[in-house]
Amino acid sequence: MKQRFVRGFTLLEVLVVVAIIGILISIGTAAFTSAQKKSRDGRRQGDLRAIQNGLEQYYADNRAYPTSASCTVGTTYLPAGIPKDPKTSVAYTITCDATGATYCSCALLEGTTTLGNASDASCTFGSGAYFCVKNLQ
Repeated sequence: MKQRFVRGFTLLEVLVVVAIIGILISIGTAAFTSAQKKSRDGRRQGDLRAIQNGLEQYYADNRAYPTSASCTVGTTYLPAGIPKDPKTSVAYTITCDATGATYCSCALLEGTTTLGNASDASCTFGSGAYFCVKNLQ
């Protein structure tokens, strides 16, 4: 009787394919994580600009920003309330002075390629990991 040989993959070929798939998955995961960070940073910047717009509208109506005791603008100027950080779900902090002359709000950015406009959360402007907005008037 003639013996038949069944062709198939060797163990080495299977291991090479599994290694290549693992490398592709790790590259894809890294790219996806980076895209998520950039997306959240974009949302943070948009949220802070919305806060800035609401406070500027408040100033236009009241000739002053909210004071430190009541540093809120209500639903008239921010209909959905103070936005929350997309990762931590904690509302952004708005710091107003006692006279109603200034305000500041900052968020820490995640992305390593995204440079903010402030070096810390107290509106010290310059390059850094924070994105901040302050009064325009």
